Amino acid sequence: MTAATTPFAPPVSESTAAQPMIAVRGLTKTIGPQKILRGVDLHVGRGETLVIIGRSGGGKSVLLKNLVGLMQPDAGEIWIDGQNIIGMNEREMAAVRRKIGILFQSGALFDSMTVEENIAFPLREAGERDPNVLRQKVGEMLEVIEMEGHGGKMPVSLSGGMKKRVGLARSIIRRPSCVLYDEPTAGLDPVVSDSINRLIRRLQQRFQMTSVVVTHDMKSAFHVGDRIAYLHEGRIYFCGSPAELERSGDPLIQDFMQGRSDENGSSVT
Repeated sequence: MTAATTPFAPPVSESTAAQPMIAVRGLTKTIGPQKILRGVDLHVGRGETLVIIGRSGGGKSVLLKNLVGLMQPDAGEIWIDGQNIIGMNEREMAAVRRKIGILFQSGALFDSMTVEENIAFPLREAGERDPNVLRQKVGEMLEVIEMEGHGGKMPVSLSGGMKKRVGLARSIIRRPSCVLYDEPTAGLDPVVSDSINRLIRRLQQRFQMTSVVVTHDMKSAFHVGDRIAYLHEGRIYFCGSPAELERSGDPLIQDFMQGRSDENGSSVT
């Protein structure tokens, strides 16, 4: 599918490297009576890690689902690697999804498969049958996530942090251009959370992957983010570097970062 020419589309003469990996313009989404996204504008550069923060139920996960076509917006544009995905059919969308890995909150492992089988699953689904290729690529992923020697284990015997690592290895084994992380440190203790944050950074540096990280964890946001976007009331209220966010004197931003409730006692986190 050829992207329509709009002022937001990168000029034909512009190099691919200069285009953002992800660009969102005027995205709106209503679920039932609730307006979740009210005109989201956002871009993510190639090789950049963008962290999205915001209140629970504020639309962060909905935004992620729209980025991979699991939900369709009511209006707006989503550009992935120079292609507008709005209106794509399933065959066209499948080609786009091959460029994107997703780490779900739970890791979403197959309970009946070993660690090695879970990691190899995307390769097998893509038609890879050579046992040497599978062994080599799975071994590389086990080394990347620092879980050598655990390939024969079943998910039931893994800790929460290990499940997240295996889920991440499975999402990147086909070397996607971009990885989306949905609350990667949720439910983990501070030490394990720190190890996941370091892994996200290491993957960015080793494979030059573009990353979008949704999180409530402000420590994680400052650790992994090149830029941080604050989604508030369905729009991007702030987007800038971690240093710019920290320096902001905006009361709404400061309340969120400090976890302070508003005057009605409602949590801002």
